[in-house]
Amino acid sequence: MKNISTETFIEVPFYDLDPMNVVWHGNYVKYLEVARCDLLSKIGYTYDDMKSDGFAYPVATMELKFIKSACFAQKLRVVSTITDYEPALNMKYEIFDANTGEKIFKAKSMQICVDIKTRESLYTAPSRFAEKLEAYA
Repeated sequence: MKNISTETFIEVPFYDLDPMNVVWHGNYVKYLEVARCDLLSKIGYTYDDMKSDGFAYPVATMELKFIKSACFAQKLRVVSTITDYEPALNMKYEIFDANTGEKIFKAKSMQICVDIKTRESLYTAPSRFAEKLEAYA
């Protein structure tokens, strides 16, 4: 499978700011989740689809690199990329200022497929998810 990338645009809301008037560091993880949900929607296999198939993909690890602070009303472009989906869902993210193209943040996440009923880790992707990924690529 080749890498699958999508772009998501976010405008920083006022309530995401900290007392220093920049985006509080924890909100970047929220932006990654928004982008991940958008990517899954674009390939046609959402978290609701996973749940109906009996699977979940909890985050196991995250690596975050803060480069520059985002500010109120700043328009962000989040590039999300699936690099692998077996034995785990590995993704990388880059957040850019949508107007200047300046990179302000990057991250990686690894999510493990889990059977919802047994709570056992699985090291293969659900067949419908794999089919959607291959068809999108």
